[in-house]
Amino acid sequence: MLILFKLLGSLALLMFGMKSMSDALQKMAGPQLRHVLGAMTTNRFTGMLTGTLVTASVQSSTATTVMTVSFVNAGLLTLAQAISVIMGANIGTTLTAWIMSAGMSFDISIVSYVGFFVGIILIYMKRHRYIGDFLFGLGLLLLGLTTLRLTGNEMDLGHNPAVLSFFESFDPKSFLTTLTFLILGGVLTFCVQSSAAVMAITMILCSSGALPIYQGIALVLGENIGTTVTSNLAALSANTQARRAALAHMFFNVFGVIWILMVFQPFINIVCGWVGYDVDMVKGAVNANDFMANAAKLTFVLAAFHTTFNVINASILIWFIPQIERFVCWVIKPKKVDEEEDFRLHFITAGFMKTPELSVLEAQKEIQSFSERMQRMFGMVKDLLNESSSLTGKTKDAQDFVKLYSRIEKYENISDNMELEIAKYLEQVSDAHLSDDTKGKIRAMLREISELESIGDACFNMARTINRKYTGKQDHFNEQQYSHLHQMMGLADQALTQMNQLMQGRKESYDVNRTFNIENEINNFRNQLKAQNIVDINNHAYTYAEGTVYMDLINECEKLGDYVVNVVEARMGTRLK
Repeated sequence: MLILFKLLGSLALLMFGMKSMSDALQKMAGPQLRHVLGAMTTNRFTGMLTGTLVTASVQSSTATTVMTVSFVNAGLLTLAQAISVIMGANIGTTLTAWIMSAGMSFDISIVSYVGFFVGIILIYMKRHRYIGDFLFGLGLLLLGLTTLRLTGNEMDLGHNPAVLSFFESFDPKSFLTTLTFLILGGVLTFCVQSSAAVMAITMILCSSGALPIYQGIALVLGENIGTTVTSNLAALSANTQARRAALAHMFFNVFGVIWILMVFQPFINIVCGWVGYDVDMVKGAVNANDFMANAAKLTFVLAAFHTTFNVINASILIWFIPQIERFVCWVIKPKKVDEEEDFRLHFITAGFMKTPELSVLEAQKEIQSFSERMQRMFGMVKDLLNESSSLTGKTKDAQDFVKLYSRIEKYENISDNMELEIAKYLEQVSDAHLSDDTKGKIRAMLREISELESIGDACFNMARTINRKYTGKQDHFNEQQYSHLHQMMGLADQALTQMNQLMQGRKESYDVNRTFNIENEINNFRNQLKAQNIVDINNHAYTYAEGTVYMDLINECEKLGDYVVNVVEARMGTRLK
């Protein structure tokens, strides 16, 4: 029981160390990694190279996949480019196997203690705490590997009759045995949600001499499939492009497994020859020390196979990316939903929220969509005003008016839902250990969605005012009032356009004076109309009740302009007034 807890505990150390390393690296270089992904995917080859380098850097193919899917959603990457990046991510993740094989073969515990010591100093220095987090995670990873190696030696699986008889009951040259261990590797990876943990167990079994190389490599192939099953299940609730990218990832690995099974033993024998492992050495036929020395090379055989397999697979499939893209688009078709009835968020995908730093990008894209939707809603209000001015009493005109008002009402419900859902998502992200810069971004985004929802409220208030006036059989506005309303709404629409340009671009290139000038123009025009309204009422140009409704619309436009300014301030991180 004690040895079992040692094994489980060391696996937990290994997994937590890898997660800590990955999170720390993403905090240090998250924005830069996103820029690299956007700039270095001009063709399929640079895309694959980028995926390899980024994944090797952050030690997380999940993080690379999240960024890639986010860019596809944003329109910054095509699905074909995303597929090339995911192929590269499969190659980059093989670095983990080499780190683990080194940890299983040599005593590297001294490195872990140095990592702990230097890491804790840097963490308390705060300025370099992310480097400290990385070193601490590296220390945990190496300590986990060292403990695994020692636990494996202590278990002495190579001399355990029960373990040996179990593996000896399988014919190593049988295709059914290979298929069995392949499925077992996939199931184990799916259950523990970590291919690294299953790889570590495989290395322990192989290096102890208990598990033959052919079954060990079948387990590794199963791990490749198991990780893709996890990502596909996570993508079920995601949008179309995310599901297509996950399916492309699965297709990549399944295709690789199919062709490797056709040349399974010859291919493994070639890799074993590179490493210097004797596949024909049988326990009992040679000196025990010679057998164990030969078995110790199996960790490097597994790492070499993992790398060679993924490199060759990527080299084959990179020429067929357009065909893969067409295949996944044929399998997964976009859902046909009415935009007004679609309350689902488009970019935020809960199943992929495994890297909080990068989840901010998902939220930013969702807020951009929110912002664009609010301008569309305001456009409907302008159309409603035009519809109301042309009402003739005909049934069709009245139906068109009611239909347009109902759409605006649905948009109001959508804006309320979007604010709540994005805020809930950001709260979940903020529960993680984040960098100060990311915490500041989350605070700004929470303010942005609050102000965007207020824009929706202002639009709905205007729609209700128009609806109340004309369903109450009140008189039309006069020509001058319509002219002023259209002019004021035109200014508000300009403010919304400037806001959306900021939300879609980089804030460094945005001139805040544009928004400030439009806001001043709206305020001055409102004040002018307010004074003119009193004069017109006194001159009996229209009644006081009509003037009140008219100014309600003018004031809501002015409030909308204020909300736009607040969104721009939150985005820019500065005050305009």
